Amino acid sequence: MSLSSATNIARSGLNTVTAESSVLSRNISGASDTAIYSRKIANVITMPGGGSQVASITRATNLAVFGNMLSATAANATQQALSSGLDTLNQTIGNVSSSSSSSASNSNSPAALLSNFTNALQSYQASPGNLTLASAAVSAAATLTQGLNSAAATVNQVREQADSGIATSVQTINSLLAQFQTVNTQIVNGTATGSDVTDAQDSRDNILTQLAQQIGITATTAATGNMSIYTDGGVTLFQGGAARSVTFTPANSYTAATTGNAVFVDGVPITGASATMPTVSGTIAGLATLRDNVAVTYQAQLDGIAGGLIKTFAESDQAGPGPNLPGLFTAPAVTLPIINPTGLAGQITVNPNADPNQGGNALLLRDGGISGNSNYTYNASGDASYTTRLTQLLTGLSATQTFSANGSITTSANLGNYASASVSWLEAQRSNASSQSTYQSTLLNTATTALSNATGVNINDEMSKMLDIERSYSATAKLISTIDTMFGTLLADYGNIPA
Repeated sequence: MSLSSATNIARSGLNTVTAESSVLSRNISGASDTAIYSRKIANVITMPGGGSQVASITRATNLAVFGNMLSATAANATQQALSSGLDTLNQTIGNVSSSSSSSASNSNSPAALLSNFTNALQSYQASPGNLTLASAAVSAAATLTQGLNSAAATVNQVREQADSGIATSVQTINSLLAQFQTVNTQIVNGTATGSDVTDAQDSRDNILTQLAQQIGITATTAATGNMSIYTDGGVTLFQGGAARSVTFTPANSYTAATTGNAVFVDGVPITGASATMPTVSGTIAGLATLRDNVAVTYQAQLDGIAGGLIKTFAESDQAGPGPNLPGLFTAPAVTLPIINPTGLAGQITVNPNADPNQGGNALLLRDGGISGNSNYTYNASGDASYTTRLTQLLTGLSATQTFSANGSITTSANLGNYASASVSWLEAQRSNASSQSTYQSTLLNTATTALSNATGVNINDEMSKMLDIERSYSATAKLISTIDTMFGTLLADYGNIPA
């Protein structure tokens, strides 16, 4: 081997060690990064004629594990959104125990308030001439209507907050897709020129992770480095180097009759009843389910209770074939029979004619005529011991009624059992969402750990690599020292040659 060849080998070795040291330094620094950082690998090759060089820098990858992490991220976000909304709805029922009457009586649930009212009505029935007991029954009725009003307002609040959350999520998605497009272009161009694009690939993966929190996604990568993104329902979000437009029009306010708008990707709905390829995970999916399904179902249950109260306490014409009129319980513009109870829970109130706090007469609960029409008076003589109407009302409370299937619990039950079933349904929904949230959070932690183990930096491995680089450097330094000595000897020999 000539001295020039040895010099070239030494120089290439020194360059290789320098490049490997740079990659090692990046890995050690990236080990403390809270975002996704994949271990960088310096690929060393042997040069023709001897020597070495770093041909390329790649990163540790595991597409299957990364895909699992994206799915777990989206599923966890779904359950978090649902659980948060259900926690708010659960405030409308308080702490209710099916085995404890004391806890039920302390609850603010419609079922507990209805039970309190029924008890007050029974007490009044036992002493129909007692104005204090009559007033207590009307007061319990007012508390019941206020509870229904408050629960309905909470439902609207939850739906409005979910709608606002969807709007925020859509803005985040569009922002992330714009960032993704920039980084993706950088990777495609760098791949074409053979540049180191590993840091850009990490940035792209981090964007994908943030995107998965908002909407469930899958991704594919071409040989050119170009990536395509699809929703978990199959709608294209990013393809051919260009992001699709995600749009949503939020509602200004929510009532029970408000229907939330769908989220569109290039005009294709991905939420709502019209979606043929709906997204099923991510924050958007959780919020849409909360806004359009869970809260709407609970609203239907509350409206069913309100409608049942108005129907049960309706007064009939005692002097002729007149129509039934609302009695103790009424609502603005309500007529009987109730055709569409939507929103009734937010409007139901106690008729002022029977409410002492509004200048009314509580004894009308016994006598009838609460509607204001004397033809609807049951106790025309004003008999203080008259119980027929009170007995009729209590019988009506225990009678089986028909409820809308929109409540998703039962269509045939008495009012008390229906209200109790509503409480059980909501608590079951909340409990299930909480359990699923905990489960999905555990899966996400497991998937994140698996990804870190597969592609992350192990400091012990890097320290071992550092020792290898130090030995390579020492060997290269020794070779350079030997070459230097040989050049010195050669020059000295030349100096001793006679002129």
